[in-house]
Amino acid sequence: MNVTIKPSVINGTIVAPTSKSSMQRACAAALLHDGETVIFNPGKSNDDLAAVDIIQKLGAAIPQQKDGNLIINSSGFISPSGHGGINCGESGLSIRMFTPIAALSNKEIGITGTGSLLKRPMDFFDEIFPQLDIEVTSNNGMLPLKIKGPLQPKDITIDGSLSSQFLTGLLFAYAKAATHAVTITVINLKSKPYIDLTLQVMKHFGYEVENNNYQSFTINPVNHQPSTINYTVEGDWSGAAFLLVAGAVAGNITVKGLDVFSTQADRKILEALSDCGCKLSIEENKIECAYPPLGVKGFHFNATDCPDLFPPLVALAAYCNGTTVIEGVSRLAHKESNRALTLQQEFAKMGVEIILQDDLMMIKGGGAVKGAPVHSHHDHRIAMACAVAALKANGETVIDEAAAINKSYPDFYEHLKLLNADVFLNN
Repeated sequence: MNVTIKPSVINGTIVAPTSKSSMQRACAAALLHDGETVIFNPGKSNDDLAAVDIIQKLGAAIPQQKDGNLIINSSGFISPSGHGGINCGESGLSIRMFTPIAALSNKEIGITGTGSLLKRPMDFFDEIFPQLDIEVTSNNGMLPLKIKGPLQPKDITIDGSLSSQFLTGLLFAYAKAATHAVTITVINLKSKPYIDLTLQVMKHFGYEVENNNYQSFTINPVNHQPSTINYTVEGDWSGAAFLLVAGAVAGNITVKGLDVFSTQADRKILEALSDCGCKLSIEENKIECAYPPLGVKGFHFNATDCPDLFPPLVALAAYCNGTTVIEGVSRLAHKESNRALTLQQEFAKMGVEIILQDDLMMIKGGGAVKGAPVHSHHDHRIAMACAVAALKANGETVIDEAAAINKSYPDFYEHLKLLNADVFLNN
């Protein structure tokens, strides 16, 4: 599928999509919970659907959806169905989070994925799992994997520089299996806000984890009784960042459904929008964002702990006067694409120069942004970044492989149309 976007002035009110980060963690917690979990506002992205499929393969039952809510029943034990293991799709969070959880079982389980996930390094499983009495074989540090537990929680040290997602999986697995206090020490932890979200979900489900200034985490054993737990999935700051940037460069919009006190890392988009000078009004239940009369200016932003903001920030920077500098480029190599190079390549087609220097990305904005044929590289955030930049370009933009958005925000183009953008889907 490709999508054609013509220059548009957008306006109106939209509800943010649901957070796949929150949704997938809730699925993991529901799998480990003994009893019923009711998930309100469940997500429907490809990553969300992968998580729902995984927990069913690992023993959870989903008898029904009632009034749009997801009902999950589980015994609290990992009991693989034996139907070929689990497939994590293209979800980096699912592979890193559910693999330690699956290792709670004493049965051999195959784990694989699709697309770009097959090319992402997974050697941390080979390094850490033997320390926890887990048998593991991999494809030279990549998928597919075979694991056989059960995982035995022990005091260990892990490297958190690549991703916090593996730590999330260990925290869930340790919390379920711990019979005494045990500590995970982490060196150079990145994406701390995502760990805050993990701890928030775990606390909601009754687990006790001590955060020792992000340098180590002590997991205390708990004795849970069967019960029903309700959990509401948050609005997604990652997806909403594209909507807010669209308002900042091409109109005046209101976004609802976001928690301004959320632990989600991408809430920091508000800092960038404020720094560049856009018109911004933040209330508890809504955020208004509009293009300022005097234009927007270049800004400096550290995205090390929120690397998913790079694509919307590049779209924003393209229209800022002067050079914008974003730190944290090293976090972009192992996404759905190598996002630093992909952003540089696709925005060059639109007349925007991006310079990469060490851990910095410099975007030269303020010039004419050209409508052009671009390609998503099968990366949902690249597709959305190009779409937002296209809203004020001086000609139409055609995005090839535009369906990549289904990974995280399947309603994105429809939401742009609801905001009066000229968007045409060509199947």
